Amino acid sequence: MRAGWTSNAGVEIRDLVPAPVRRAWSEQGHCPDRDLYTLFSGHARRHPGRTAVIDSAGTADYAELDTRVRHIAARLAEEGLGERDIIAVRVPNGRDAVAAELAVAAIGAVALPYPPGPGSRGPASLLARARARAVIVAHSSDAVPHAQLPYLQTVFTFEEGHRTAQSLNAPAQRPFVPRPVDPEAPARILVSSGSEAEPKMVAYSHNAMAGGRATYVRALHAGDGPMRNLVLVPLASSFGSCGTCVTLAALGGTLLVQDSFDPAAALRAIVEHRPTHVFGVPTMLHRIAEQPPTPQEDFTGLQAVVSSGAPLPDATAQACRARFGRPVITVYGSSDGVNCHTAATGLRPEAGTGRPDPAVARIRITDDTGAPVPAGQPGEICARGPMTPLCYVADPGLDARYRTPTGWVRTGDRGFLDDQGRLHVLGRIKQIVVRGGYNISPAEVERELAAHAAVAEVACVGVPDPELGERLCACIRKAPGAPAPDLEELTTFLESQRGLERRKLPELLLLVQEMPLGPSGKTCRRTLALLAARRTSDIR
Repeated sequence: MRAGWTSNAGVEIRDLVPAPVRRAWSEQGHCPDRDLYTLFSGHARRHPGRTAVIDSAGTADYAELDTRVRHIAARLAEEGLGERDIIAVRVPNGRDAVAAELAVAAIGAVALPYPPGPGSRGPASLLARARARAVIVAHSSDAVPHAQLPYLQTVFTFEEGHRTAQSLNAPAQRPFVPRPVDPEAPARILVSSGSEAEPKMVAYSHNAMAGGRATYVRALHAGDGPMRNLVLVPLASSFGSCGTCVTLAALGGTLLVQDSFDPAAALRAIVEHRPTHVFGVPTMLHRIAEQPPTPQEDFTGLQAVVSSGAPLPDATAQACRARFGRPVITVYGSSDGVNCHTAATGLRPEAGTGRPDPAVARIRITDDTGAPVPAGQPGEICARGPMTPLCYVADPGLDARYRTPTGWVRTGDRGFLDDQGRLHVLGRIKQIVVRGGYNISPAEVERELAAHAAVAEVACVGVPDPELGERLCACIRKAPGAPAPDLEELTTFLESQRGLERRKLPELLLLVQEMPLGPSGKTCRRTLALLAARRTSDIR
């Protein structure tokens, strides 16, 4: 195996794929064997006038973007940051977020992007576990207090004149001079949306991002020209990694983004800027398809709508096909290191989730012992290929649980391969709630709700929802003698006193006299889910 990479703050990142296997992927041409900034700057030299980013501020071509990247890289280097550092990036979708991540790659550091939004508990945990030495934020108010992060050296902001943060708009003392970076070194840490109580951090190399991940996106494109990708999800998300690292650095295309998702504005962008592909979770795509028609609506140039992040309801796929008159491609993927899509097999029910591409990741199905099972037999979905990540960050327990000794990723998903080699995904092995493409850990919410004085017992379950896929329902037995809490009281408690992020808050409440128990004596979540779904149906 390759030697481990250790940050200046002591975080070790090891490659769990055997070195000869990695080397073979590059020799076979599945990985470019160049770092992300070298790839990006090559596109900037070859077509400087091509549009790189379209955001709320307008357009920026490759030459303009490269100038911005080099400036930010110079400012980072002036603060002593470089190849052995992890740098967090918390910037809304736009050219600043793109330039910041590319600048981190340019100095050989590792980017840890995470979405902006209310709440500091999650960001503080991420930065502390990763021992990030710097953080780049749009506004200084977005930064986590230094007191919570002993390894944090510098806060950078795009504001000016703040006494505790370095402005990235300030002049650089000297120009940035790039140098090649080991393409197998870590480049980006993808953050899961929380199928565990704590979000998982997964380290990817330059080759994995520009190789396997780029190959899956390239395969979606049927034309000869560059892709023009409207990415509706946060660029900091796992799904959003198809933006900066792939669309720009690897493929040399055009990236279209919004500061935050707005279905009406997204529809206008499709008509006005004519992307070749629209990337979004099913909820987003459904809301765009529901928008009233615009005058002289024309979807010329659009090749496909790409859905990932959650199972795609048939009604959403039909609505998108009817509205745009284009194919809807379903992508099965995760931050853990797997991608498979229906670009080749279509959306017929018997076609499953597509055929695995060895240039992205081979997929096999295993039983409880880790042994492969025959075609048609369900088991755990495992993957290994050019997009396979290095390891989990700061959590050897996850490596032991989800990686095999030969580098295969155990996804925690259940599925099977049919006799034609097509993947069929059956769902998660572990219980999570997927709301609009965002994974919520019931265990995390339960832990915080249990601290409320009026709560004796709590279990959180998912309730089916036609638009979002699922909503989180808190099932509670109140403490004896305590007044029954209402939903507003509980969500206020979770957000203001426990620091839980707003998108993890329960949206439904079920009060029970007793928790139903299963044969083992544990709370029966299946019964609670049925009760919660029935109660919700009665209310509707």
